[in-house]
Amino acid sequence: MKRIISLPIVAILCLSVVDSVYANKNKRTWDYPLFYWQMDEIEGSAEYLDFTFDLREDSDVAKEFSNNDETGIIGYLLYEQGKVVVDQSDIPLIWQGHVIFSDVLPSHSMGKSLVSYVTGHAICEGYIDSVNDTLTGWQTVENTLFEGQVLIDLLNMQAGDDNYVGERIKPRIDNILKKNPKVNVNTIHLQDLMSQYFQNSKIKKPSFNSKKPKYNYSALTTNVIMNFVMHKTGEDWQKLLHKVFNEHVKVKDNVYFLRTVPQRSARTGTGRYSFYAGRYDYLRIAIAILNDWKNDTCVGRYLKMLYDQRITKYDGVREPHDVHLYTKSYGGQFHFDVVGLENQKIIGLSGFAGQQILIDVENDRIIVVNSTYRNYDWESIVYDRIKN
Repeated sequence: MKRIISLPIVAILCLSVVDSVYANKNKRTWDYPLFYWQMDEIEGSAEYLDFTFDLREDSDVAKEFSNNDETGIIGYLLYEQGKVVVDQSDIPLIWQGHVIFSDVLPSHSMGKSLVSYVTGHAICEGYIDSVNDTLTGWQTVENTLFEGQVLIDLLNMQAGDDNYVGERIKPRIDNILKKNPKVNVNTIHLQDLMSQYFQNSKIKKPSFNSKKPKYNYSALTTNVIMNFVMHKTGEDWQKLLHKVFNEHVKVKDNVYFLRTVPQRSARTGTGRYSFYAGRYDYLRIAIAILNDWKNDTCVGRYLKMLYDQRITKYDGVREPHDVHLYTKSYGGQFHFDVVGLENQKIIGLSGFAGQQILIDVENDRIIVVNSTYRNYDWESIVYDRIKN
């Protein structure tokens, strides 16, 4: 039985206040103790997906680990043609004064992509008709700019919420929530955010040459999506999570989604994209995404539709340090069109402090990176390795 839990005090730490991809060893990267927050727990499967190993040495990866006090890398997996071929890890027992709990590692914004993956399953299970459903009849967002919006626009970060929220690569205090340092959309109940900051809010009008609002990357938008799926699934929310991660992905160990409300709160918990898993279970999730795409399952068709309906970011950022920073397109909470590799269909997941998953769906290649901060040589061990 899945349940909302609170982990013991010997827990890993959580998401940074500013969900940027930038991080260094002098900046706290896991700031919220998990024991404080409610969580959705999904149990590992007794029939978990096992791996075939055919390991080889990778001198570039080894170099990053040899100095990982500076580079920040703590886990690296390269999967090719059904086999794990590079596997290196050095997970600290304690990070920034706290014990890391059972090697469970944060996804940070990679969790946004996992919310989309769960959304695809909700559509395939019939809880939601399609990505063209609108956010209507949902009291939480009534009388806000999110009411009546089409789901695909939120998945593509085209909510038109620029005046209220947004996480720029180089933050500027140019929207309402950025101006208030006390407001963190990952730790405030969604209903409170909607009632206090979004009543009578309006969608920012598109520019003269566009039919839809521009790409505006935001943690809040993902949390709205997640809570909409929770609203549509109702009492079956935990059942859906079990079906996705236990039955479909077949994770080995328990995985977790955080909630926005504290453990001591009597309020009904609100969904939050922050996700936690062991590094091998991140690979199992990536393999499930790869197999869905290749086998053209219902969820695979959902992923292909997101790729087909991806939008150009037009964010002016092209930095070869992260799949978030070095992709041209965004679709359904995934990063697409890696610069210089546009002919390869690569699904990118990216999270604060250097968390990365890249899935080359045509060449059966996956890279998973876990890190405490992102000072490792991304070009050498990620970009060059995913090239066809």
